[in-house]
Amino acid sequence: MSISGSTRFRQAAADMFAMVVFSFIAGMAIEIFVSGMSFQQSLASRTLSIPVNIIIAIPYGLFRDWVLRKSQHISMSRWMKKLADMLAYVIFQSPVYALILLIVGATSNQILTAVISNAVVAGGMGIVYGVFLDACRKWFRVPMYS
Repeated sequence: MSISGSTRFRQAAADMFAMVVFSFIAGMAIEIFVSGMSFQQSLASRTLSIPVNIIIAIPYGLFRDWVLRKSQHISMSRWMKKLADMLAYVIFQSPVYALILLIVGATSNQILTAVISNAVVAGGMGIVYGVFLDACRKWFRVPMYS
């Protein structure tokens, strides 16, 4: 199957939009309400995360799609898609998140708490992000989602 340049562009744009918006909102909530970071620390983290999320959005989208394809060999059920979304999110995002927090000056304890909290709630976050990403791809008229 050949993918047109227009389709690739729309998918890349959808993936970037979804990653930036979702990560900003979810990350700030976790950093402030769970990890005890100040608003200023979280705002710095979220601001730094924007270009990082733009850079990682396409590789994450490709990784997620690969995990989803592999999971279909086990089961085509909705629960398997949800499990695959959760695993893709945790595996890909945890190291990136820890690095962002380190760069903005979060303490080791804050980083550990934030990353573990993120991983624990990533079951829900990964599933919700997967739904949000699919919706964004549909909004951006990516063919297999239209």
